[in-house]
Amino acid sequence: PQSVPCAGGHRCCPRGSQCSADGESCVADLGTGTRVAPRAVPCPDGQSECPDDATCCVTSSGSWGCCPMPQASCCADKVHCCPHATICDLTHGRCVSPTGDTDVPLSTAFPAWKRQPPAPVALRQVLCPDGRSACPDGSTCCQLSPTEYGCCPLQNAVCCSDKQHCCPQGTSCDLAHSTCTSLGASAPLAALPTAHDVRCDERTSCPDGNTCCRLISGAWGCCPLEQAVCCPDHVHCCPQGYTCDPEGGNCLQEGGTRLPWVRKTPALPRGGQVALRDVKCDEKTSCPDGSTCCQLGLGTWGCCP
Repeated sequence: PQSVPCAGGHRCCPRGSQCSADGESCVADLGTGTRVAPRAVPCPDGQSECPDDATCCVTSSGSWGCCPMPQASCCADKVHCCPHATICDLTHGRCVSPTGDTDVPLSTAFPAWKRQPPAPVALRQVLCPDGRSACPDGSTCCQLSPTEYGCCPLQNAVCCSDKQHCCPQGTSCDLAHSTCTSLGASAPLAALPTAHDVRCDERTSCPDGNTCCRLISGAWGCCPLEQAVCCPDHVHCCPQGYTCDPEGGNCLQEGGTRLPWVRKTPALPRGGQVALRDVKCDEKTSCPDGSTCCQLGLGTWGCCP
């Protein structure tokens, strides 16, 4: 009663979704003709996933299946599953709780589908008024000196008159008290980072925290990652410790972890560069500047652009 049968009668999708045209996945039906990919639960193999509010369970074939309930108990027969906090009683075909107050029939897991590879992430930059300097997407260019710009890590920020600090949009700089003030509230001033660059050759450089990688043209490009791996296509790059997927679109790590490719940006002439620093997730992992560290289902880190 809580599923939608697919054509052919061999597969089904959770209620509130529809079968895709190829019958290999389920897509949410919003009731307005708009169909979007549903939220999904990633399975431990890094390649399979289940619908939201389901649980990944290994099947008898060794592949992953989906139990149609959250935080379910996977049964030892690798066919059935039981609700959270209950135990599989395969002898009687029931799910029972340790206290004996729950007794429901076993549920059957259905096949998981393969995860769709994420689209390559294009990192945009904000061009500063001098036409040479650039800041990460979502930040604001603020003048440090007549010839130099810095990056305020806030969108549409207010640049303070001391040319050293900035404040959020809708506030004003109170330099006397080192705060950003608005109606009834105040916050500490944000310091502007100074400009550094990574030298590619005598004439070309990349922002701080980037890696110089050759483009298809043979010119230097900038990968917005520190100590990055330059991909053979001369267009993309991957974080340190990853390899470029030859089939495209992903950065691969031993153990099955996947991250989207990062697109390189052209290097600029030396001088006038601004600081772009990577975002530290933990002692071993970081994300490109302007992105956010988000923990994936397996406990590993992913980068939200």
